[in-house]
Amino acid sequence: AFSGLAFAGPAEDIIAKEKCGSCHTASTTKKGPSWASVAQKYKGDAGAQDKIVTLLKTGGDADHKKVAASDADLKAIAAIVLSSK
Repeated sequence: AFSGLAFAGPAEDIIAKEKCGSCHTASTTKKGPSWASVAQKYKGDAGAQDKIVTLLKTGGDADHKKVAASDADLKAIAAIVLSSK
């Protein structure tokens, strides 16, 4: 589902392991919002990466599962999400 991404590394491994694609895709809404719509929501928000990292760490409003990963990996995941179009 994310084969078009130009990123490769630990963040993609975590995305696959955590099965993020079962709820999200890069451009279409499934159970959760598309990454492109999340990127649009946070466009111009200097704190967007931190907000996404916090959501991934805490599960947010309990609709999102917690993602067990280092802060660096969570920031890399947030960067992938925020770069989606």
